[in-house]
Formats: sequence, structure tokens, C-alpha cells
Amino acid sequence: MYAKNIWFDDTFIHIETVEGKTGKMPLEWFPKLLHASPTLQQNFELWAGGSWIHWEQIGEDLSAEGFFKFNKK
Repeated sequence: MYAKNIWFDDTFIHIETVEGKTGKMPLEWFPKLLHASPTLQQNFELWAGGSWIHWEQIGEDLSAEGFFKFNKK
């Protein structure tokens, strides 16, 4: 699974993969991202071909695959 696009709203971080899937996770699970400015939120790098999302300045890493393990119940 490889990330193509990442975006935020007030509640979630969203992902779109190169395969065309979309997923999301609550920002409250990631306090560093929740409290980061919009500029810092968008200052990420895709690692390993997009399988990891890395925010150097705030010290956060998320896997693209993790977005699809979130159960929206």
C-alpha cells in the first residue's frame, strides 16, 4: 500500500493511495499532528515508495497500511 495524497480536516488525517483507496484516522490519536500548524502538517515526506509518511519537524511516522486497519464503528 502506497500513499499518493495526504490531507487534514479538523478531526481526521486522510490518505489516498496510488491504488485509489481512501482512508482516515482520528487526529486525536496523534497529538503531535493534532497540535501542529497546517504548515507543519503538510511538511511530510513519503518514504519507501509511499508506504510510510514521515514528519521530520514533529517526529511522527505513520504507515499507509495503518489507515486501513482503523475500524469506523
